[in-house]
Amino acid sequence: MAWTGKCPGCGEWNTLVETSATATGAGGPARKRSGVAAGRPVALREVSAERVSRLATGIGELDRVLGGGIVPGSLILLGGSPGIGKSTITGMALANLQAAGAETLYVSGEESASQVRLRAERLGPAALEVRALAETSLETILATIEAEKPAVVVIDSIQTLHRAELNGAPGSVGQVREAANALAEAAKRLDVAMILVGHVTKEGSLAGPRVLEHLVDCVLQFDGEKERTYRTLRAIKNRFGATSEVGVFEMRSGGLTEVVDPSARFVEEATGAVGSVVLTSMEGTRPVLVEVQALVNPSELEIPRRVVNGIDRNRLSMILAVLARHGGVGLGTSDVFVNVIGGVRIDEPGGDLAVALAVASAQRNQPAGGTGSKPLACFGELGLTGDLRYVGHADRRVAEANKFGLDPVIGPPGGDSLPGLAPCATVRQALRAAFPDERGPVAV
Repeated sequence: MAWTGKCPGCGEWNTLVETSATATGAGGPARKRSGVAAGRPVALREVSAERVSRLATGIGELDRVLGGGIVPGSLILLGGSPGIGKSTITGMALANLQAAGAETLYVSGEESASQVRLRAERLGPAALEVRALAETSLETILATIEAEKPAVVVIDSIQTLHRAELNGAPGSVGQVREAANALAEAAKRLDVAMILVGHVTKEGSLAGPRVLEHLVDCVLQFDGEKERTYRTLRAIKNRFGATSEVGVFEMRSGGLTEVVDPSARFVEEATGAVGSVVLTSMEGTRPVLVEVQALVNPSELEIPRRVVNGIDRNRLSMILAVLARHGGVGLGTSDVFVNVIGGVRIDEPGGDLAVALAVASAQRNQPAGGTGSKPLACFGELGLTGDLRYVGHADRRVAEANKFGLDPVIGPPGGDSLPGLAPCATVRQALRAAFPDERGPVAV
């Protein structure tokens, strides 16, 4: 420690006062904070937890993903690629809330008020009653929320806000973090629910600092392809509900329409052609039937192509390796294309068998199921040893397939025998059940 007579901050002499600091290190005494009283921990059983009534948005699929509606004072982060329908679904939600008597506010940092009106006109007359504010200044937005005290606020988008005290450009890490912290403080203090619309990167993840996802109460991901009409909404994080629920929408000229029975939409055109099977998947607590198609063609390249849409490419590589090693389906010199119809993405391991049977059908040039009159339904996870692993909710998967006349359903053996299920313990048995030859189908 060196002697200092002149203060480096103000430039005055003899203004510094020497003080002694208590050393704190590993195993040493804790530093005492003068003037700060210690807190009193309370047992959780003594804490009173009030049941908060949620705000219903009037959109059943959105309310189900949220866990029953919007919780007052919560922060919801909605992410999705440009043009996917984020502004549409938030506009519809605010219109329904405003019609139900809840005060709402739509803050647009990307469009003017006139542009917001033109987009709201196609959502119905209720959407025109929503109050709008075209502003990017964080101070002005906070002052407006403080004065108006709406029940629900939409910030579209969080990357456009900026605080005057910070030097960074809008969308920078510092600006986004400061805006999110200030909005979170206002939401909790004023009991105002806020929906923050966020951008996504080229990889599909939410843009901005990771602290943004940790700060909010709920993170919603809006997926789909702009060229297709179907959209899926899923919760990545939800402090007030489950993260397994998925909502399905269809984009139309008048906005987003809920798809109450997505299985009927996804399998209505499935015909049981070569390279086509139906996967009985689980999206949250709801079984959904989706069509999986595959195309196998001799490759003209030294390294055959593996093109996928709707599943993970690395997952396809593993499935092809299991088929080659344990199913006798060699595809080392062929291009393989796999597509999940409708723009749906399959992330659960129960879709392995559907991909395997679709690829095997395309490679054999033979419809799965042997008849070709109706598609084959299946589900199950493939192990690297060639076995077919159990996945959850087998009874609900089979019941959903049987409702549409898909019987039997090929799947892994479970604890109880299910009517309409053809259990197969290995991938080779599943191939024999899907493509019966002169030896007949596998005994089930």
